[in-house]
Parts: sequence; structure tokens; C-alpha cells
Amino acid sequence: MAKKGAANAANAASTNAANANANANAGQKRPAEDDAVTLPDPKTSKKLAELLAVPTKDGLGAAELLDSQVSGGLTYNDFLILPGFIDFPASVVSLETNVTRRFKLKTPFLSSPMDTVTETDMAIHMALNGGLGVIHHNCSVEEQADMVRKVKKFENGFITDPKCLTPTHTIQDVLDIKAKYGFCGIPITENGQMGSTLLGIVTSRDIDFLQSEKDAQRPLKEVMTTNLVTAKKGISLTEANKILSESRKGKLLIVDEKGHLTALLARSDLIKTRDYPLASKSKSSKQLLCAAAISTHNEDKIRLAALVAAGLDIVVLDSSQGNSLFQIEMIKFIKTTYPQIDVIAGNVVTTEQARSLIAAGADGLRVGMGSGSICITQEVMACGRPQGTAVYRVAQYARQFGVPVIADGGISNVGHIIKAVALGASAVMMGGLLAGTTESPGEYYYKDGQRLKKYRGMGSLDAMEKGDAAGKRYFSEGDRIKVAQGVTGAVLDKGTVKKYLSYLYTGVQHGFQDIGVKTLTALQDGVAAGEVRFEKRSPSAQLEGGVHGLHSYEKRLFQ
Repeated sequence: MAKKGAANAANAASTNAANANANANAGQKRPAEDDAVTLPDPKTSKKLAELLAVPTKDGLGAAELLDSQVSGGLTYNDFLILPGFIDFPASVVSLETNVTRRFKLKTPFLSSPMDTVTETDMAIHMALNGGLGVIHHNCSVEEQADMVRKVKKFENGFITDPKCLTPTHTIQDVLDIKAKYGFCGIPITENGQMGSTLLGIVTSRDIDFLQSEKDAQRPLKEVMTTNLVTAKKGISLTEANKILSESRKGKLLIVDEKGHLTALLARSDLIKTRDYPLASKSKSSKQLLCAAAISTHNEDKIRLAALVAAGLDIVVLDSSQGNSLFQIEMIKFIKTTYPQIDVIAGNVVTTEQARSLIAAGADGLRVGMGSGSICITQEVMACGRPQGTAVYRVAQYARQFGVPVIADGGISNVGHIIKAVALGASAVMMGGLLAGTTESPGEYYYKDGQRLKKYRGMGSLDAMEKGDAAGKRYFSEGDRIKVAQGVTGAVLDKGTVKKYLSYLYTGVQHGFQDIGVKTLTALQDGVAAGEVRFEKRSPSAQLEGGVHGLHSYEKRLFQ
């Protein structure tokens, strides 16, 4: 029995060894068989090469995406832009764009004409950072004109209309000018006018320690500086800036061959030019660009005259529904009376509305009705249009006439800005996105440990109680019962607008890089040609595209 068991064990071991050898041999193919598997078929290789040589077209074109009969109306969250090819750094992306037929900006950012968004500080810093501030009109004519004047005087190239005084004026006269206009670098001429013989200049250094009542009555000839740095009339701005930089003086006075004062250049403006390379400026005066809103009512022709006298560049006709006889007549009046002023008309959401205003002479169109975060027009009036569809349809139509379109409302993040310009907008107008910044009107307050600022719609009852601009915007100023088309709320502190706009600018640059375009024009041309592609988002896709699946998180947008 023992011998038999040993024999069986030996046979089993022999069988296992044989099986192992067989399996090993099965894994080792003959050279001929191996070559037959790994060598590609020449015909197949050629077909694959031909296939790879043909660009593919994924996703949808803009016309397919925004076909209302298929998809209905779409908002920015309803779609995505498909990525393209990257062969450049984001830093080379240019966002330069026309905001009207004649005026071009370095960034596509506008602040909304709302009384909790745009007054002097916001308008100045929007322009300094390459955008445009639109000053609201829910105030007196004088207040609005004064805000425009302060924006225009904040930065200059050659100042051709500086305040001048005579040697017999007093220090008190200089102090009064400083209190009213915010500066005290005053040229002293023979008769106190431009074009008169230059005698000296009074600056803050000359009067800083002369603030008593007795000192205030001293004549300027006793304190003015007569050791002046001057340049001849006709000098270029570049050359003048160089002289001013080398002289280390605060002012460069420009005189003609007879010594008559013809212009002034300020060192502070030279510093601003260095610190804000994207600044939106007038080509002729080198002053900051400024826009302001008015209503379409006849009495606002008086308001417009005051704004033009203050230096206004662009007027925005502020109406929730722009396709009206009142607006058409106002456009024609402005283009006839003030041909140097560009008119942004609106608001519109359809091509027929746009047609009426373009035919009247509009230089730009504002698109949006009921899409703002504080707007309830669509809910209350049953009128409006989803913003994505509205921007695309109007921009597609206006493009034929060279009329820029501004997407107004519904912008709540960087992605929305990119989508708006992809659909044809030349710029975006922001309210809630800029409310809460340091430069927006109003005071900060704390609630539940958070620092907030008040933000309200111009159709809110709160805004209507402050002034009549809200009523005029919604054609309801004469109503006995006010019907609100906006709400009052609060927004979180966003810090200074300079840093916030830099974040928006850089974010848009990176978005363009992902799409594979270097300029705003290239993006819109790519969309028109069907080269830039889109994809619709289901509700679950939108959920997937945001932060999800976390117990808690901190959302910091920039640093």
C-alpha cells in the first residue's frame, strides 16, 4: 500500500509538471505568429492617419443651442462652452472691446446706473481699471452733474481749462477752490484767465501752514511760487511727461512764445497713468471716460445739458422697456443736439425692439429685462426673456449694423461674463456683482457676523421713495399706487473694486485660454463661424458642475 501511494504521488507530480510546461509553452508564441499580430496593416494605418488628420466637430453651434423651438429660452447656467486648443499663455489674452460705435474699452466691464452701485468713486475706479461707470440719475441734476465733473477732473492729460487766479486774490480763494473741486494747484496769471501772462503758481506747499483767519486774507503774490517749470506750446504729452518726471515738480505749465498760459500738466496724473495702464480715457483730452443715465422724459433734456457741460462722454437711456416713442424721440434729439455724445439705448430683449432703436440712431444697446438679481419684472409683469437667448438674438441682429450690445443683468460670476461675450455681447453691465465693494455708495453694517452693504433694485419701493428716477424708468411716476419691479437686499463686502476687477479680468483671460481664443473678437468670430462649440446642461449636469459631495467648504474666489 505504501509503494502504491508513493507511485501515485510521483505520477501526480509528473502530471503537474507537464501541465506547467504546457501552459508556459502556450504563452510563448512563435516568432511568425507574433509578427502577424503586432505588425499593423498598411491599409489600416493609412485609414487611421487620414482619420486623425480630419478635425472633429463636437457639441452644438450657437444657432443650434439657442433654437427656441427646440430648447426654449436659455440662461447662462443652461449651457457650457467646449474647450479648444491652447498654444498661448493667458496673460496675452486681450479683452479690448467697443462699448459704443466710437468708444473702445480695454475691459468689457460696466457698472450699472443704480444708486447703490455707481456714483463718483465707482465711476472713477471703473474707468481707471479699464471699464466704464454709469452714474445713476436718482438724484438732482446738480448732484449728478457734479459727480460727472469729479470723474472728468480726476485724471487729465493736458488740462486746457484750469482754474486761474490773479496775484491780488487771497489764500481764502485758493481754499474755496480746494473745498469745491478737491485740488489747490492754481496758476497765477496777470488777469486770472487762461491765455494771460503766467506769473506764478500756488500749491498746497505754499499754504499748508497758512490756515488762520489772518493768513487767509493774505494776497497770493506774497506766497506764490515764481520758480516755475514750463514747456512750450505744441510739446507732445510724452515729452511733457518726461520733463515733469525729471523736474520732480508737481505741475508743468505750458506757455506760448509770449509767456501766456495755454495748458497745465499734473504730476499726479503721470503717476495714475503709470499705475493704471488699462485706464479708459478720451483720446483728445486724456481724461477718464464717464457715462451717466437719464430717463426718456422731456424734462431730462435739461439734465442732459448739465451733464454735457460737465464733460459727459456717453449717455445711457434708462428704461426697463426701451421700445417706446419716448426713447426714439430722445435718441433723435440727442444725436441732433449733441452729436459728440454716444447714446446707449435700451433695454431690449428682442430683435424688433433693437431694430427700432438702431433705426433711431442708437450707438449701443443694453440687453436685459427682468434678469437681474434684485429684479422681479418677469414675475410681476409677465414680460421679459431669458438672458442667454436675449443676448444672442439681439447681438446677432445688431452685429449687422456695427452696433455693440451690452448684456445687462444675470451676471453673477466670471463664467457668466465669458458666456455673455461668447453669445455676442461686447460688454457686461454689473450691479450685484459690484455692489458691496468699497467704492459702491452706502455704509457697511454687520449682521450675523458678516459685513454687508445695502443693495436695491431701481424698481424697488425703497428706490422710488428716494427719487423719481425709478418711476420714470418703469413709466410709473404718475401712478397713485406704486407697483414694485425690484427688491431691497444686502450683499457681502467684496473689498476694493480695483482688486475685484483684477480678479474678473484675470478669470476671463483664463476662460478665453481654455476656449483657445486670444481676443474677444476672435471668440465672437469663432462662434459665428461655428468653430466655438457649446453643450446644453441638464439640471444634474449643473449640479455636478458646482461644489458638491462635501460636508462643508470655504469658497475663496481670489487672493
